[in-house]
Amino acid sequence: MTDAAGSPPTRRRALAPVLVALLTAGCAIAAVAAHALFVAPAGRGGVPVAVRIAAGSDLRQIARALADAGAVRSAGAFVLAARLAGLERSLRPGDYRLDPRMSLPALVRSLVDGRGRTADVTIPEGWRLEQVAERLAAAGVCGRDAFLAQARDPALLAALGIPGPSAEGFLFPETYSFALPSAPADVIRAMHRQFARVWAELTQGAPPPPLAPLQAVTLASIVERETAAAAERPLVAAVYLNRLRLGMPLQADPTVIYGIDGFDGDLRRRDLAAANPYNTYVVRGLPPGPIAAPGRAALSAVLHPAPVDYLYFVARNDGTHQFSRTLVEHNRAVQRFQLSRGRGRG
Repeated sequence: MTDAAGSPPTRRRALAPVLVALLTAGCAIAAVAAHALFVAPAGRGGVPVAVRIAAGSDLRQIARALADAGAVRSAGAFVLAARLAGLERSLRPGDYRLDPRMSLPALVRSLVDGRGRTADVTIPEGWRLEQVAERLAAAGVCGRDAFLAQARDPALLAALGIPGPSAEGFLFPETYSFALPSAPADVIRAMHRQFARVWAELTQGAPPPPLAPLQAVTLASIVERETAAAAERPLVAAVYLNRLRLGMPLQADPTVIYGIDGFDGDLRRRDLAAANPYNTYVVRGLPPGPIAAPGRAALSAVLHPAPVDYLYFVARNDGTHQFSRTLVEHNRAVQRFQLSRGRGRG
């Protein structure tokens, strides 16, 4: 009877350490789980990763996309974090650049607020600053007017070492991935860094260019606007360099067009006679600055022009040009290819 009467207290005393151990282990596991879920980095590594969240994705599809990109270690943990926050239906689609060092709650909040979203923006060769500004604004990167103001800000231009009156011509045409939104100055810095990288590649180990950088980029922008035929760019560059050397006016239609506010697409004779610093029919030499964003081929053409003595060219109306050495040859080409079809002469 004594043993039987004493056995329950004995069993309770024996179970007490086990219960304490289980509770301690449970608390430890809960602490580790809480730390992993609320405090620890969501992913691996310290480099931001690109993630595309497709429109219409459900929570598990979003979690899988994040895990595949390395933004989170565990798709299941992200699902749990989003549900605990009550935000599983508030995650926004889009292209993101996410830091895997963020905690899961911070990552969830980023997808709700749209922080870290990016946009791929392509700037074509030959575009003007206004066109660049409009495309950036349409993509939600930055405001049109704010971008143009920064692109003409003397302090920013001086800081970047841009010698022209604006950033025109010194922002390289390329496809960029920008955060939404971005500060206009940061966008300009990124585009100018790419220009500087390309310029350094083109000039490394080469003989000194025939023109100062501002002049060379200005001429390259004219070449860019004059022809889309890659093989012709060194020829067009040679024509203009020959004219500059001889003191002839460039007579480049694209420069005249650049100087006309609200150009309607019709270049008239009175435009060619108008007083305008960009009117190279009236003003000899190069205009004050670039008229567009030249690409690599146009820049290379000015740095490495064709070894020819051409002074004229006229459009053949098939995307290419006829080049001539003398005015007599040029007039014949004009009669042959242009007649009454309009302009297109160089």
